Amino acid sequence: MTTDGISTEKKIKRVTAVGLSANFFLTVFKILAGYFGNSQTVIADGIHSLSDSVTDIAVIVGSSFWSAPPDESHPHGHKRIETFITVIIGLALFFVAYGIGHNAVRTFNDPDEAPSYIALIAALISIIVKEALYQYTYYFGKNLKSLAVVANAWHHRSDAISSVPAALAVIISMKFPDYPYIDNIGALIVSLFIVWTAFKISWSSVLELTDAGADKAACESIECAAKGVDGVKSIHKCRTRKYGSGIQVDLHIQVDPEISVREGHAIGHKVEDELFKNHDVIDVIVHVEPFGEDGSEND
Repeated sequence: MTTDGISTEKKIKRVTAVGLSANFFLTVFKILAGYFGNSQTVIADGIHSLSDSVTDIAVIVGSSFWSAPPDESHPHGHKRIETFITVIIGLALFFVAYGIGHNAVRTFNDPDEAPSYIALIAALISIIVKEALYQYTYYFGKNLKSLAVVANAWHHRSDAISSVPAALAVIISMKFPDYPYIDNIGALIVSLFIVWTAFKISWSSVLELTDAGADKAACESIECAAKGVDGVKSIHKCRTRKYGSGIQVDLHIQVDPEISVREGHAIGHKVEDELFKNHDVIDVIVHVEPFGEDGSEND
């Protein structure tokens, strides 16, 4: 539950519902404007907005699952569902990009007549609306620490960016009606923008699903914080892995071998408290070992 009494799940759904409504409007508007305005690029941009609507629905439905508390079958929680949905968003973008690019190449030698003003208006409106949606969604995604919401924000940004070459292609095609294939080139450029956005969205989540560890800077920060706890002689091993917006840590600390088990246990708890307090650590296991065995004092 958040400080204003509204759950994170409800906030995610509220933010995403705003995007869903806007995307539905833009999808219908751009596809119709592209059709009647003779612009393959704007139709492609409309299909991109349709894919945004699909991913909005995925986030709204998925948030009910990944926000659920830990249970007997998922003792560590359900955040991997969010990571999985983030990858799905990226894959959806890849397929959209392929479809747009394939159609642009297929019809390159058989272009339609030059686009009209309604296609240009649709592209310009899309740039404004989608950039506003990006700023709105990204702000809440970062504050709610939701990877899927941030990914969805970048999906909005990709639509805004892809509308720029769409608008330029329409302008150039209108200015030079003897070169209508410019619209095909614009659609192909749109598809490349979408591919890059798809990679940016999904790659970090793919790494997380393969249990990739946190980056070197984060690991060094964790080790430094643990070493700073009174009673810790050395860090023997530190293993991490990303889990949603946080980090899971498996840490081996070394303490004076002459202290009691109770004292060693207390030091371990101090290390846990320090990591929870100063880092994006959401789960930590501390193993307490005697300092000086197996030559580990030189680690």
